[in-house]
Amino acid sequence: MVTDRNEAIAGHRLIHIHMGEKGGAERFFVHLVNGLAEKGVDQIAFTRPDRVWWDQISDVCPVYGFKISRSHIKRRLISWRMARIAEQFRPTAYMAWMGVAARWIPANRPKDVLTFTRLGDYPEVLDHYNTSEYLVANTPDIVDTCIKLGWSDNKIKMISNFTESEKCHPISRDAVGTPLDVPLIVATGRFVERKGFDTLIEAMSKVPNAHLWLVGDGPELENLQAQAKTLGLEDRVKFIGWVTDPARYVSAADVFCCPSRHEPLGNVVLEGWAQKVPVVATASEGPSWLIKHEHTGLICPVGDAEQLSVHLNRLCKDNALGQRLVDNADEYLNAHFVKDVIVDQYLKFLGRSID
Repeated sequence: MVTDRNEAIAGHRLIHIHMGEKGGAERFFVHLVNGLAEKGVDQIAFTRPDRVWWDQISDVCPVYGFKISRSHIKRRLISWRMARIAEQFRPTAYMAWMGVAARWIPANRPKDVLTFTRLGDYPEVLDHYNTSEYLVANTPDIVDTCIKLGWSDNKIKMISNFTESEKCHPISRDAVGTPLDVPLIVATGRFVERKGFDTLIEAMSKVPNAHLWLVGDGPELENLQAQAKTLGLEDRVKFIGWVTDPARYVSAADVFCCPSRHEPLGNVVLEGWAQKVPVVATASEGPSWLIKHEHTGLICPVGDAEQLSVHLNRLCKDNALGQRLVDNADEYLNAHFVKDVIVDQYLKFLGRSID
């Protein structure tokens, strides 16, 4: 992709470095790439090979796959290949997605090229970011953590995430073997301990008649399936598997739940709001920042299955409460966490407006 130098100077030309696999962070990556493309930003992406989301960005952002190796020689070869591609593309900025990706920002780039790492989780150390001029964090709490670790407060900016705000056509309950006349609760994410799906399954034992769809996959799958069976919930808890369009499953729900023990932001909360579904979440970091209790959603303590079941039962029985939460959340979402708002913030940042 070779362009005239005047064209390169006139607009933003962004190289993404993204080494993630699949999940909420990757869905936001797809959203942001497409949102920036709509605003005329030229982009390419360096990633690992054969990521499931390639075809969701490849029409607007050429993607180059690199099989990352621990071999010093192979890593030098990868760096050389990246440099050759970048030399033709002539970027105005590099954007790395978390620490692993940040290591691939080249140290010998032109001085006028902006470099930054986007943080969607809390860093433990800042050593990975020595080639990043700036950090961009998606919550104020992550900003504060970076500053406490020693990052300069005038070299970090908070820009949160957005989700597509249009309500999707819901997937048919028949397709998942779920009756039409029962309350349906949906949760999405990686099946790992930090996501708290075991707390949600325990809570379901105290939410009679309701069904639960767990949309995702991960190493805790067998443990969660065994827990559901032990509690006699195998007929009411459906494990959907990994899907590329979780919004259609969320759209079918009566209640959306985010039961995480640790959740830096909570893209899933935004996705629940976007699908006009009332949200219940535990008071992990991000959801407790996003949600105003009893106004835009319901919040309970982390790991408290009893209180979680109370909130789920409330929303399964009280349609007026659910509609009030949906209306308030929709207003808040559209004011702060939709495409135009967040993309415009990135455009200003790419133009080096960091106030």
